Parts: sequence; C-alpha cells; structure tokens
Amino acid sequence: MADRIPPGRWRLYVITDERSGRGRSHLQIAEAAIRGGADVVQLRDKGASGGRLYEVALRLRKLTRESGVPFIVNDRLDVALAAGADGVHVGRQDLPASAARKILGPGMILGVSAETVEEAVAAEKDGADYLGVGPVFEARGTKADAGEPLGLELIANIRRRCRLPIVAIGGINAENARKVREAGADAAAVISAIAWADDMEKAARGLKLHLTAADGDC
Repeated sequence: MADRIPPGRWRLYVITDERSGRGRSHLQIAEAAIRGGADVVQLRDKGASGGRLYEVALRLRKLTRESGVPFIVNDRLDVALAAGADGVHVGRQDLPASAARKILGPGMILGVSAETVEEAVAAEKDGADYLGVGPVFEARGTKADAGEPLGLELIANIRRRCRLPIVAIGGINAENARKVREAGADAAAVISAIAWADDMEKAARGLKLHLTAADGDC
C-alpha cells in the first residue's frame, strides 16, 4: 500500500468490462492495459453475481499487486473489502459517499461520480479521494446508464471549485484524450478505447502517451 500511486498522479484509468471486450475477460483486458501503462484498474461488471465478482476481483487483486497498480472495484463496497482492493468507486445510485467513507476508513481510496459542480463539491466534503467526472463525450454504448455528454466545460468548472483529482470519463479516446487534460482533468477513464481495440496493449500505450504529453501544459 505504501508504494500505491496516488490519484493525483494517475493519467490512464482503465475500466474492465467484459461486455465491451469482444469476448475478452476482465483479466485479459487488465493484463494488456497494465503492459500498456495503465496507472489504475477498475473492475466493473453490472451483471455478475456477488460470488462471480469476488472471484474475478481476487484475480485482479493478485495481478495489480504484482504490478504495483492500484485496484478499484466499481459500486460493490463489499467485494472491494473482501478482495482487499485499494478502493471503491460509487455513483449516484450507490451507497452515499459519506457512508462509504465511514466503512472504508482513511486507508482506502474512495472515488465518487459527479455530473455537476454541486455533486463534486459535496463529494469532496464527504471524504472522496477523487472525482469521476462525465460523461464528457458521447460514449459508444459501454454504459447503458450514461446520460447526455456534458462537455469539457464541466471539467473546467469543477476544477475551479474542487481540489480533488479529476478522472474524466465518457467517450474518451486517442483523438480527444489530451483535451480532457487541458480542461483540467488529472486522468482519463476508458473502457471501449482499450477493450475494443485490436491490440489492447498498443491502444493503452497510445492513450498514455497522449495523456502524459499534456503534463507540460497543465
């Protein structure tokens, strides 16, 4: 845990989702992404049972620990704790951030989704360690619950009001990744940009290059 990369230094945040992976498993997506330079991996599977999700989480926990990459579980606080993950990410329909923070304690990472400045400010007060902001651009069908794209301006507005690291999400790819950094995001979360790629490792490497290239401008 001492060598864990903190959210403020993340650039490429990779979300595994088997429904978007052309038949690839969570583990295969994570392995390729890490080889390509992913700074953090999140397990996301809305359809899996608790038992199935726990089994996958244990495999990803082993991989990420060996690779020195933080491991986050989406939504499922119970699975995150049981598998020894580094943290959990909660959205609007999940356990409130303040309650999740109490259960997690100070040592685990808490990510919170924000679609407005007000939500971002509240998440910061409730103990979030980073914000998941978006959808920034139109997504390619990887999230059934994704709303209309909110644009780069939302990132800039939240950046002016909050000190927390921002992870932009929603339709981010190699063509627009640098734009989210220039708008004020610390990192970009991607699903299809890697999971749908012919060469996932190469796709991750390209995204990481675009995201880190903006460091000198931010």
